[in-house]
This record gives sequence, structure tokens and C-alpha cells, in this order.
Amino acid sequence: MNETASARPVRVLIVDDSAFMRTALARMIASEAGFEVVATASSGTEALEIIAAHDPDVVTLDVQMPGLDGLATLRCIMQRFPRPVIMVSAVTDKDAEITFNALSAGAFDYVPKQLSQASLDIGHIRSDLIAKIRAAAAARRQRAAWASTRKPAQSVGLKAAAVVSAVAPAVVAIGVSTGGPKALQEILPRFPRDFPVPILIVQHMPAGFTGPYAQRLDALCAIAVREASARELIQPATAYIAPAGLHMRVERRLSDSRAIIALDPQPDDVLHIPSVDVLMKSVAAFYGTNALGVIMTGMGSDGAEGMKAIYSAGGLTIGQDEASCTVYGMPRACAELGILARIVPLNDIPAQILQATRRRMPA
Repeated sequence: MNETASARPVRVLIVDDSAFMRTALARMIASEAGFEVVATASSGTEALEIIAAHDPDVVTLDVQMPGLDGLATLRCIMQRFPRPVIMVSAVTDKDAEITFNALSAGAFDYVPKQLSQASLDIGHIRSDLIAKIRAAAAARRQRAAWASTRKPAQSVGLKAAAVVSAVAPAVVAIGVSTGGPKALQEILPRFPRDFPVPILIVQHMPAGFTGPYAQRLDALCAIAVREASARELIQPATAYIAPAGLHMRVERRLSDSRAIIALDPQPDDVLHIPSVDVLMKSVAAFYGTNALGVIMTGMGSDGAEGMKAIYSAGGLTIGQDEASCTVYGMPRACAELGILARIVPLNDIPAQILQATRRRMPA
């Protein structure tokens, strides 16, 4: 990335049929240093015309709009003017489903707006929105750099001799954030119905989204996928998604020492609830050398401490490579610590997991 490109303001187009939302979002974004609102649009058709004329770096797009709705507008943008699009959606089952369809269609990320008749304040989304716009702009510039160098993606075994173990993993723990909904939708359907171990997943999501997302994945996968419940027995061939607002841990059931799920809002002084670190540290403590940790696309460094705990316990650690990440943040933090045994493209992750678990027979 050259210095001129990095110094240029992030240029944003706001698309929403509500005049109130357009004004509120525009003020919010324009007040941030390094950001510029190039225009606002009240419809999908108008948005397409503005993109063609002004070439914004990032588009924020309302999910529900009359005429050309958010999903149809997104598909037109991806086909005609591909660039990062952040969906701004309400928190309802219907809007959640549309949002997941948008992520599958190429949206970069989403921000939920929780408005009520009693309050139209959307100030609570500011930090989330600004962070995601900044990450989207950076990802676009990074993609341009990747395209110019044309480096072929390849798998890397950093410590191949040290990680070949006769002990097959008894659990897979996955941590993922920005870009995760689409990434998980690509890899989880590739696991067979008799997959011999459980999969525990922390996907950073707001309240109201994890349940519908688990249902969506369950319909696509041969293994069972569900939002985790407290005190349930952890079973093979099942993927458990941590509920929004609760940390997920592995604990030992007193009656027979079998692994169960524990859900708890504490600690509440961390950036993400649920936290990848909280899950993976518990997995490392419970399973030791039988743990397999996977860190995937996402902003920030959540999961670095947890993956380090799995690595230190003798478990296998796999990281998604930079080229296939929507945002190379969480895997980068782990790579820089030197705790990833393997770094592979997204499409290779299922094969790596299946290869590692092939020696473990279904229970």
C-alpha cells in the first residue's frame, strides 16, 4: 500500500430509505477523522448511479428498502461495481436471514440497528460501524495490493515435523469474526455425518443472530449445528455455536467426568462476549494434546491467547492464510506469536481437520 493511498480519506456512500437514518449515519461517519461521506442515497437505484459517478471506498446499505431492496442492490453492486458493502439491519429473524443471504452474496459485514418506538438513538452502533468501515477500506486496499503482486496462495507447515502426532484430536475449537458467517458456511458442509469429534465455535455476533445462523447452517450441513445450551453434553458430529452475550467453556460433568458446555457472561471486561480466548483456554485445559484449534478471518486479536494455550498444551493449531481472509487480523496475531503449526487457505481447512481426526473412530 503506498503512502498516498493510506493517507486518503475513506470515502463512504450511505444508502437508506429513511431520511433520519441517512442524516444520523452521515453525521456519525463524517465526525470521524479520516472519513468522508461522499453522498447519501434513498434507494438502490440511486445508489448504483452514485457509485458509478463517485467510486466510494465503502457502502453502507440498509437491508429493508422499497423497490430495489438491500439484497438486490448488493447483488448489482457486486456484479457491476465490486467493493466492500456493510449491511445495516434490524435485529429480527427476517432481517437476520436477509443479512446472512447478503453475506453469502458478498457483503463485507453487517451492523445491527436496534431502534424502538421509544428511542431513535443509534449512537450505540458508532464504534462498531466505524471499526467495520475502517476494516473494509483496509481490506479493499490490501486486495488491490494482492492483485498487483499475484502471489499464489499456498499452504505452509511451519513446524511440520513437530506437529505430526500419534494422538488424534478429540475436539475442534474454531474462532472467527469478520467474514466468518460466509467462511463457516463454506467449510462446515464439508464435514461428514459421522465426523468423529465435536466442533465448538465462537463467531462474534450480536444478540438475535446466533440462533438463526445456527439453524441456517444446520439445514446446510450433514453434521448437526446448533446454538449451544448450558450444561448440555458435548457430542461428536455436532457443531456448537456460542450464543451472543455469553462465553462458552468446556467443563467436566461431576457425575461421570464427561465434557459439557458451560455458558457464563463473565468476564464482562473483555472486548468480545463470547470470546475465542475464553473458549480455547478451556479447551486446552480439558483436552490438552487432544485439542485442535483453528483461527480464521476476523478483526483484532481475540483467540491469540487461547491458541497459544492449545499450542503450549501440545494440541494442533491451524490458521487461515492472509489471501483467503476477509480481514487478516486474528490469524495474523497468532502467526506473529509463532503458535500456528499450519497456515492454509480457507478451502484447505476442512481437509486439514479431517486428516488430523481420521484416526479417531466415531463414538
